Amino acid sequence: MQQVLLDTSIILDNTQNLIDLHHKNMELFITDIVLEELDRKKDQQSESGYFAREFFRRIHNVSKESMTSITPQLSTDYITCIVFQAQDICVPLFVITRTIYRTAHSDYGFNDARLREIAKDYKLLLLTNDIALRVRSMIENIESSSLNQATITSPKEISFIHKVALLRDGSDTEEFSQSDTFKKLSNWHIFEIDEMDMTDSMRYETGRKHFGIKQNDSLEILDLDSIIATQKPYILPLNVEQKLAYAILLHANNYVSIITGSTGSGKTLTALQAGIALQKMGVVDGIVYLRNTITANDKEAELGFRKGDEDQKLHYFMYPLFSSINFIIERLKEHSLAKRIEYKGESKGFDKEHATQYFLDKHRIEVMDIAHARGITLHNKFVIFDEVQNASDATIKLIGTRMGEKSRIVFLGDYNQIDHPYLSRLRNGALSLLLKAQKDDFIFGLQLKHTIRSEIANWFDSNF
Repeated sequence: MQQVLLDTSIILDNTQNLIDLHHKNMELFITDIVLEELDRKKDQQSESGYFAREFFRRIHNVSKESMTSITPQLSTDYITCIVFQAQDICVPLFVITRTIYRTAHSDYGFNDARLREIAKDYKLLLLTNDIALRVRSMIENIESSSLNQATITSPKEISFIHKVALLRDGSDTEEFSQSDTFKKLSNWHIFEIDEMDMTDSMRYETGRKHFGIKQNDSLEILDLDSIIATQKPYILPLNVEQKLAYAILLHANNYVSIITGSTGSGKTLTALQAGIALQKMGVVDGIVYLRNTITANDKEAELGFRKGDEDQKLHYFMYPLFSSINFIIERLKEHSLAKRIEYKGESKGFDKEHATQYFLDKHRIEVMDIAHARGITLHNKFVIFDEVQNASDATIKLIGTRMGEKSRIVFLGDYNQIDHPYLSRLRNGALSLLLKAQKDDFIFGLQLKHTIRSEIANWFDSNF
């Protein structure tokens, strides 16, 4: 069992790190210095403050009996055990307290110097995300490492679609399902199938394509055109990616999804139409649209600083939803006199705002601020969580634990559009969910890479 000394940065990165390290069979140590730093952070209204509070909230069973193989090196050292408890998992943390440190002063990084002192005395691996601390540890021949498991270096390379060639008669489908390539993938991975045929022992492509998903260790073929023809969405999907997203969101076994894509990829419109279809099918009885209402470093943009009542303030942030609704309404009015009457009125008429509200009421669509999700349970709803790239893992957990019986949730986001002051393009809620979708059977993931927008918009997306 490897013995590891944790820096404060590991806990402030995410308290889930403690559980992950415990699962890797590591014996975890912290110092009294780390406890003091966490205590100073816990009142901060930031992500670091949240994780500091979360750490102390989950501490149980402080004990003088350390139950560790190491013994105090000095008479001024004490080793106690505290238990971090989460998800029914108990993680023992051994706290090394030194009443008198040899490091009495330091020109730079006083607490870091004391941390290195402990790591050196007990020959512990120092785990930290602080580059300066790692460099100084290396100079002093102290073994150190970093933990950046929440960071993805190349998010665009994450793919859930795999190409494969299979015979038209399906005779090699079972063999493919037993292959290592298939088995190593989790549920919901998508297969783009090039149809093959055989003549006189020669294989050749027929030119037809099919799509399937992995479900319960089997390859399930999706008849995308049939699904769309049956459901008759208001706006037909414009490409294969949108068809796949729409079809899989309707799948009977799909309860959690993450769909990413740039503006113009159709993710909000696709999710909205899937929710309407599920409602018509009787799978859910309403749609809830959630979106963060705080933008980076712009206090005036917070909900409480906006003019108007609560609904008016909230509607300012719901533009992506209303834009999709208005697009649907205009297309319906173009092709149907009845819809022109329904959404406009025969005499005095509706303005656009009234038409949008009518659509919301007709399809039982509710808009909600994330802050209002605390303390409620959403039963039998299709939940659309938009702008998830601006949500921390803690916020995702908050919303996810609000899901009740028969509810489904789809997270939407664009990891290139970060407004949150504590998140980045390489570390945010959208990427956390994409990572889980790669390996977890419970969550479906898809990146929409085709966008329908102007040349100038594409240029800015590619160059900034």
